[in-house]
Amino acid sequence: MLRLLLRAGGIVLLCGFCLVLPPLLLSNLSSGQSSGESVASSWEETPPPDNSLSNSYTMTELASPLPYRAVWISYLEWQHTDFSFSQAFEEDISQMLEQCADAGLTVVIAQVRPFGDALYLSELFPYSHLCTGTQGQDPGFDPLAILVEQAHLHGLELEAWVNPYRLQNSGIPASLSDTSLAVSHPDWVKQVDGGLWLDPSREEVQAYIAEGVRELCDNYAIDGIHFDDYFYPTTDASFDSAEYESYCAGGGLLSLDDWRRENVSSLVARCYEVAHDCGVRFGISPQGNLQNNLTAQYSDVTRWLSEPGFADYLMPQIYWGLDWQSGNDTASAFDCCLAEWLALPRAEGVALYAGLGAYRIGDGDGSASSMEEWNSGHALTEQVNCLLQEGIPGFALYRYDSLFENNDWPSLAKQEVDTLKDLIQDFAE
Repeated sequence: MLRLLLRAGGIVLLCGFCLVLPPLLLSNLSSGQSSGESVASSWEETPPPDNSLSNSYTMTELASPLPYRAVWISYLEWQHTDFSFSQAFEEDISQMLEQCADAGLTVVIAQVRPFGDALYLSELFPYSHLCTGTQGQDPGFDPLAILVEQAHLHGLELEAWVNPYRLQNSGIPASLSDTSLAVSHPDWVKQVDGGLWLDPSREEVQAYIAEGVRELCDNYAIDGIHFDDYFYPTTDASFDSAEYESYCAGGGLLSLDDWRRENVSSLVARCYEVAHDCGVRFGISPQGNLQNNLTAQYSDVTRWLSEPGFADYLMPQIYWGLDWQSGNDTASAFDCCLAEWLALPRAEGVALYAGLGAYRIGDGDGSASSMEEWNSGHALTEQVNCLLQEGIPGFALYRYDSLFENNDWPSLAKQEVDTLKDLIQDFAE
């Protein structure tokens, strides 16, 4: 087995193993101070938290009690999952979760509300078309209830992944239920390039989405709520020109861009508060390109990192390899992009993780110089090693099929999984 040791500030880090470290140890890592103990002993004996947030919970209390090594299971995986009856679904899910656990992963981020519809019994959203082929049709069982139960039986945590605004995109779903918000509340909806999206500026929309988070937290023993990078669907000023004009007429002074960022931040703060009221952690995986978040998605990630009250963790999707290059430009290379995020101020209790692009295996990331990297069988492991050098305590892999059901590059995908698994097992021994 491969064993790599990296030293930072006198603390030994065994690469390939990500820990949800207590705040004191995280501050020691970032400042170069030594705790006088190994990372392993810090994991085994976590001291009581001393970083109070604005409510009764702290990041340490809400953080995963297991090392945070996650995988995303998206609606694309649900498209080939058997929803015909509960036992068939449970068998499919059990096999998927067994593979995740066997690979040394500890958290599953499952997409449960992809298009304003639900893979669970909801009073607010129709059943997803992914369950039966028809949005709003009851599959006869509750997929999320089975997901949560099976995840915990396999020693995994389950985070419920929610797309807050998207109702329909690129013709998915093909038809909408009468209980879709696009039908029941058309005044809440905006159309962009044939897709339908909830209006982020509307108070009713923000309240409804937050109530949806509460429904999930109240009804299921989930371990987290997760948002991805889908916020504003366009930069076109006409998207919400009437709403912005009304805001300005009422005395509002923010620019259009700042107003949009405030709308998203208001929603994020509401959902964070609801999740914390229920004792559930709340995390976001924004785009890896920092500027795109601020100016294209209007997600104020710099604020969410630097101020408490928005997220327990941010996990930027850094989906480029260490060798990425375009001409002389290396700005999007994994280590360069990570350094940009690391340079941002972080509030106590807000963790920084990283999303890794497993879907790049065999296909590359658009850089001719990095094809060898993505055909090496250990690209993801090298990126995890980079995270450990920087004291980043968690990661997630996008996505399940790219690792465990990769029909295009099965051998490479297996090498990637096995390399990560070996490193994790080596640490455990």
